[in-house]
Formats: sequence, C-alpha cells, structure tokens
Amino acid sequence: MVKVPELFGSMVFNEQVMRERLPKDVFAALQNTIRTGKAISSEVAEVVANAMKDWAIEKGATHYTHWFQPMTGITAEKHDSFIQPAEGGAVIMNFSGKQLIKGEPDASSFPSGGLRSTFEARGYTAWDPTSYAFVRDTVLYIPTAFLSYSGQVLDKKTPLLRSMESLSAAALRVLKLFGKTPERVAPSVGPEQEYFLIPRELYEKRPDLIITGRTLFGARPPKGQELEDHYFGIIKVNVLGFMEELDRELWKLGIFAKTRHNEVAPCQHELAPIYSTVNIATDHNQLTMAVMRKVAARHGLVCLLHEKPFEGVNGSGKHNNWSISTTDGENLLEPGKDLKNNLQFMLFLTAVIRAVDEHQDLLRLSVATAGNDHRLGANEAPPAIISMFLGDEITDLLETLASDREYSNHVGNKLSAGVDSVPVIYEDTTDRNRTSPFAFTGNKFEFRSLGSSLNIACPNIMINAAVADVLNAFADKLEKVKPSEFKKAARELIKSEYIAHRRIVFNGDNYSAAWKEEAHRRGLLDLSGTPESLSYYDRKENVELFERLKIYTKQEVRARKDILLENYCKVINIEALTMCDITLKQILPAATEFTTRLADNIQKLTALKADASAQSDVLSEISALIGKVYKTEKKLSDAVLAVKNEPDLQSAADAYHDTVFALMQELRGYCDAIELLMPKSLWPFPTYSDLLLYI
Repeated sequence: MVKVPELFGSMVFNEQVMRERLPKDVFAALQNTIRTGKAISSEVAEVVANAMKDWAIEKGATHYTHWFQPMTGITAEKHDSFIQPAEGGAVIMNFSGKQLIKGEPDASSFPSGGLRSTFEARGYTAWDPTSYAFVRDTVLYIPTAFLSYSGQVLDKKTPLLRSMESLSAAALRVLKLFGKTPERVAPSVGPEQEYFLIPRELYEKRPDLIITGRTLFGARPPKGQELEDHYFGIIKVNVLGFMEELDRELWKLGIFAKTRHNEVAPCQHELAPIYSTVNIATDHNQLTMAVMRKVAARHGLVCLLHEKPFEGVNGSGKHNNWSISTTDGENLLEPGKDLKNNLQFMLFLTAVIRAVDEHQDLLRLSVATAGNDHRLGANEAPPAIISMFLGDEITDLLETLASDREYSNHVGNKLSAGVDSVPVIYEDTTDRNRTSPFAFTGNKFEFRSLGSSLNIACPNIMINAAVADVLNAFADKLEKVKPSEFKKAARELIKSEYIAHRRIVFNGDNYSAAWKEEAHRRGLLDLSGTPESLSYYDRKENVELFERLKIYTKQEVRARKDILLENYCKVINIEALTMCDITLKQILPAATEFTTRLADNIQKLTALKADASAQSDVLSEISALIGKVYKTEKKLSDAVLAVKNEPDLQSAADAYHDTVFALMQELRGYCDAIELLMPKSLWPFPTYSDLLLYI
C-alpha cells in the first residue's frame, strides 16, 4: 500500500528537509531568498551545500549535477562525484558552497545563435534556489541558470526568471494603488501533458518513429477515434500500471501529479498537475517528460511526446494554465462573487486582454515548431489565429461598460437530472471553450496552443512580458491620478482599453470558416507556419519590449530567432531524408516484390484461361503508384539539396516549409495508397492498426 503523504517529496531537498537540517538563521535566510528573490550570501550557501550533500548521500547519491535548460529546449546535465582525495589514498565526500552556487560546463556545443564561437567553450551554471534540488537515481540534481563566459543568456530559465521579476514589479505598482503591498507577485502554471503510449516491440520496427518521433507513413486504420470511445474510457491494464508507477515516481520528486485519463485518440493519455510557480512548473514539466519515457520503458512501452505522431487522429498538446498571485495567496485573476464592483480584477483582466491583442505575434511564435505545425488549425487544437475567450458574463460586463449601459449580474441556473437521488447543481456563469487559444476558465487563462514536447518557458516568458508591460503602462497613468479620483480613472481606463482591444475577444467556435473570415476582418494575425511566425521575433517593437523589461538584449532576441529557425530546418531536413531512405530501402522493394508476385499470378491464371482482370487492375494501379513514388522521391531529394543554396536561415526555413514539406506530403500520399493495396505480410513495418489498436 502506497502511503502518499510519506512518499511525496521524499527525494526533494524541500522546505521540510531544510527546516530539519539547517540552522534557524540559515533556514530563514534561504527562505527569504526563495520568497523574495533576493541574493544569497556565500556563507549561507556553504552551510546549505554541506547539509544538501549529507542528505543526498543518505538518499543514495554519489554524484551531483547542475541541471539546466539550454536552448535545445530539453535539459542538460554533467555529473560530478562528491569524492575528494584524502591522505593514504582514501577519499572523502565533499561539496562546497562554491560548487553549489556555480558550475562550469563546456558551453561550446550548445546552440547559441551566434552569441559565441565554438572555440569559446566556457559557460557558467548558477544555482536557482527558488527551485528545490532533488535526487534521481544516484545523482543530486541542482536546478540552475546557464550563462556564457561573457554573460550572454544561453538558456531558457534565466529569461523566465527575469520575466517573473518584471511581472512582479509591474503588478506591485498596480496593487499599491489599491492600498496593497505584498512582498512579491508570481505567475503560476499548471501544464497539462498529453502523450501516446505504444508497445516497444512495434516501435523498434518503425524507423520513422525512432528517428523523427512521428510516423512519416501510414494509411488510416478502419477504426480511429470516430466512435469517441477512448476519451475518458476505461484505462487498459498495462497503461494503468504505467500510470501508477509514473505517479509514484513523480510524487517522490515533489511533482503534484493530480489527474490521469485517456485522451481522444487511441493510445493517447493525459497527466495534469496542480499549479506551481512558473519556474518550478517548468522544471517539473521537463522532469515529468523524462520520467514518462523512463517508466514507459520498464513497462515494455514507448512514450511518444511528438505533437503529431499519427496522421488522421488527434495530436498531443500541453495546456498552459496561467495565473498570477501574491505572496499573501491572493489570485489576481479571481473574479469573486461581486464581479461588477471588483475593480482590481477588472483592471488586471483588461491588462491581459490588451497584452494578448498587442502581442499576438509573440504568443503565436512561442508555440511555433515543426511538430506543432501539424496540430494548430486542425479540429483537435486551437487555430493559429490568436484570440481570447472570456465567457458571456465577463464579456457582457465589459460590453455594458463600453456602451455605458447598466449591467445585471448573471445568475447560474439550477440543473436537475430529473432523478430524485441525484442532487441539484448550479451551472457556472461561464462555459468552457475548447477551441479557443487563450481561454479564461474561472481564475486563470488556459493557453491551449502549446505542443506536447515544448519547453513551457518560452510561452510563459511571452505572457509574463506582455502583461508586465501593460501593467507598467497602466501604473504610469494611474499613479498620476489623485487618490479621490482613482476609482473613476480606473473604470475609464478599463473602458477605453477594452474598446481599443476587444477585437481579440471571441467566444464562439474558433474552428469555423466564418471565424477565420471574421478574424481577418478584425485585423488579427494569421501566421500559418513556423517560419512565418518566427519572422516576427526580432521586429523593432518586440526587441524594444524585451530590452525595456531587461529580459533579452537585441542580440539575444536575434540569437533565439536563428536557433529556432535552424531547428525547424534541421527537423524538416531529417524527416525528408528519413522519408527518402525508407521509400527507397523498404517501401519500393516491398511494392516491387508484390507486383512481381502479381505478374506471376496473372501469367499463371492467363495460361489456365482464368479471369485475371482484378489482379491486372491492382497491378496497373500499384505500378502507376510506384512510378509516382519514384519520381516524387527524386524531386524531394533534389529539393533538400537545393535548400542549401538559400542565402539565410529565414529563406531556408521558408523553402523547407513551402517546397520540401509539400513534397513530403505528396510522397506520403502515394506510399499510403500503396499500403492499402499491399498484403500485410509484405508491408515492411507495423501499420496504424498494429500501433493504435494493439489490444
């Protein structure tokens, strides 16, 4: 029997462990750093390091690592043992405050976007005391930021921490106008994680899955998700075993794994955590994905985190539930019972509305990847057009304010099942809109456009920065107003800002063709693919925003744009080359063998004067497809080579998107058509029916 309270956080150097192992003054100093973000002294770090080392060794650790998040989007680690030479050829276990605070990994091979040359290898990792250290396997993991030798930011955590500080400072300015002075304001996030599980034995027979994370070929199976019988359905025994172990492993690491269920597509599932401060949530989500893969292997499964591993069924996303709260525990996006008179909530809400409208491009590009291009705009994920859902109640209040009409409160209706034993419930005054990219869901916004493999740092940097900038603009205006006129001025500001930015609010069906036309009429951005989205990254107004908030320099913005463009190019290049390889070495030989057998069969039937018309039709059809496959593979191979002549990353990415990817889709169509004509015994790898319907 699992005793969850005892298990939870058992491998984490958390507040409870610190309280037990640190002197009171050191504990107080460290908690002050965690709570306020103020720097920690070297003396305190020395005591913490020694206690952390002793605790980790008791948990079986022999090594430590500064765990960081380079711009690859995944995590990085270099393990150093605790051993230190002692007299007589012996060793002692040692870990100093200096080693805790700073590490020096080789930085040369991480993407830098031109911020440094390959020969400039030195980099620094710096301890992030606001995110707890933990033991995994035999290693003490210390969450850190990552900087170059000359101080440029080389990771995703440092700008995230900067954006949190900017948001806190801006929010505190506004709260002060309401007579409130909390120590800090922090954004919190609960990232829901979708994923697929398939048998490892089948995965190992699919080179496209192994190399690219998704199936580059595959005809639709007779049954997909049409019956909608997998969503919230009974969890398979082997999958439940995986989920149970996953929960235990995550709980040990202090990760608030809360909800588990089957998702829409066959073999697709979801894990949802409880909210954490955004930098901790980012660490936890990266850790969750790593643990998922490891636990799946122990159950004979493979965890697929690609946004679209299978064509024709829903892909996987990561819903980013974002809110802001004070250190006193007040959620600044909580409407409360008296919505009409909750001026503070309305002001912060209006700031988010303006932020999303003004910075549609940053939100869109923050979720732009080659994998996510398969999801966005399909009827399984929000469209590429950014809009906000507020619900009828809040929208009505804002509209009445904008038109100077009187607002009447919405009252939830009683809902009865018509069965005496089932209690009556009251409907919420706001529905949920699963088609909206940025939906208000009670006391938070759900940014639904993230892909399943994405590091959530970048989208949250964009949200934090956009909202911080607007709050500063609001504070600049309202700080000039006399206290006696503050409420009137705040209401007028809410009214004028909503009128200026209400085009971003849409409560209807974001999947409909009518909305796309309406969005274009409103002047909203429609950035369909990753290359087009990333072209907005270093626009003048965006660079000025980041520099104003001290999140990125101009050079760091350009570096990130180049890194993302280069990554897109590399992903499509790898997928295209993999398609060519599989086509030439597996699909065409298998199809040729089948046509040879067909031809032999037709000859024998003809000699017997039997009817061979059906076989002849199949032979004719598949032979024509073979010719199309051969020609299209050649065109694809040539197109990949031609991209190398493009003058810059942006034009190369455009070519991969417009030409290479289009040819990949064409080639896949012909190959999938061949699969439908082939006997299963001759098809060279497991089909969709094998992969998705394995039980």
